[in-house]
Amino acid sequence: MNYHHRYAALARPVSLCVIGSGQFGQSLIAQARHIPRLLPRIAVDLTAETAGRAFVAAGHDPQDIVSCSTAQEAGTAYRAGKLVAAGSLDTVLDLPFDILVEATGHPEAAARHSLAAIEAQRHVLLVSKEADSVAGPMLARKARQKGVRLAPVDGDQPSLLIDLVTWAETLGFEILCAGKSSEYDFVVDPAHDGVTCNGVPARIEGIGAGWNDPAQAASERAATRARLLGGHFPLRAVPDLCEMTLVANATGLGADRAGFHCPVARIPEIAELFRPQTGGGLLGGGRRLDVFHHIRLADEASFAGGVFVTIRCQDRTAWQVLAEKGHVVSRDGETAMIYLPRHLLGLEAATSLFDLAAFGETPYGADYAPKQDLVAVTTRPLAAGTVLEARGHHHTIDGVTAEMRPALPLSAGQTTPYYLVANRVLARDLPTGTAIRLADLAIEPSSTLLDLRLEQDAVFLGA
Repeated sequence: MNYHHRYAALARPVSLCVIGSGQFGQSLIAQARHIPRLLPRIAVDLTAETAGRAFVAAGHDPQDIVSCSTAQEAGTAYRAGKLVAAGSLDTVLDLPFDILVEATGHPEAAARHSLAAIEAQRHVLLVSKEADSVAGPMLARKARQKGVRLAPVDGDQPSLLIDLVTWAETLGFEILCAGKSSEYDFVVDPAHDGVTCNGVPARIEGIGAGWNDPAQAASERAATRARLLGGHFPLRAVPDLCEMTLVANATGLGADRAGFHCPVARIPEIAELFRPQTGGGLLGGGRRLDVFHHIRLADEASFAGGVFVTIRCQDRTAWQVLAEKGHVVSRDGETAMIYLPRHLLGLEAATSLFDLAAFGETPYGADYAPKQDLVAVTTRPLAAGTVLEARGHHHTIDGVTAEMRPALPLSAGQTTPYYLVANRVLARDLPTGTAIRLADLAIEPSSTLLDLRLEQDAVFLGA
């Protein structure tokens, strides 16, 4: 499509309130300076000072930024054409912005902020996948009832993969698997048995000879790599499974196994790995979701956290021609991979913002419903009183992993979504391998996220 033509209907710039000034929020604010139709004039974080620093980091003049602690101060600054920095959404909610960009990554806060914006009849771009994985379908439904929309963000994998899956379905391709690469490649130095991942180097005996043995089938090579790397680097990442849960709820695709296969693979191998076992692949059937860890040499291109689909080659003649042009096709010509090797964070967010403002469009479509859950499972014994704090850039909980399972109504005896568990206190001792239940947690009475989830269960699952 011609993007200039598509967005020509925008009569005025789209005004934003960005809440959360981490990597995503900062990258969006910075890129917006180069996009005339985008105006992120309001930033919110834990403190107004922190929010103001996001504007400064994006290159704005500090003289143009006003730190506000009351709605009156915010209104005065906004009318004066200033950039407004605040420590609470309540301070700025009455300002005339079009879209709330929720990028805190904090599940409880994200639910509260999204609901408040929807009630105020503002579109919501929900970057915080953590809250979305617990109660996104309910928030999307509430938004539609208010005449606005909730959407994931272009530049992040759920939106990109929903786009790729539905594009492939529209073209009549039979999807065998869809997924993404993990964020950080394994970069191999075969001469020195070295591997680096996310800046962390390791010497792993045998990796130089064993990482790409041509005598092995693709599945055997992946198993060898997992054996060699598994003691040095994690081969499962909760955020990856979280993102795929959103895709599952939007597309109807599901996990082949609850914890995913997560093979360590090279790009040319994906078409052979992510297909049914009857064809030598890893999967028990079609229409699956999964993740792989990209392994490569230092001078090879990265998959860069991109997304892919594997499809059946229904027209073998056409795919033979495409293989000759460099497309990724299995050696037997049965399956192919189509992929987008990019993950641009806030630099790519503008298209989703314009789609919301101009057309009220969201990649979720009309069938966004709780089909799968991201549930919390202990990886070691945890004692009563343990605070299950979600920490770090990836908001993971020490001692707790995640699995994707079919969605069930939340009750005391059922498994609990990973990001509903986050930042709660355990009410009882739990052994290793326990799926955490609602009854295992001490949850405060005033939980917006829990309320939304219970309402979602009632509306969608008849609970």
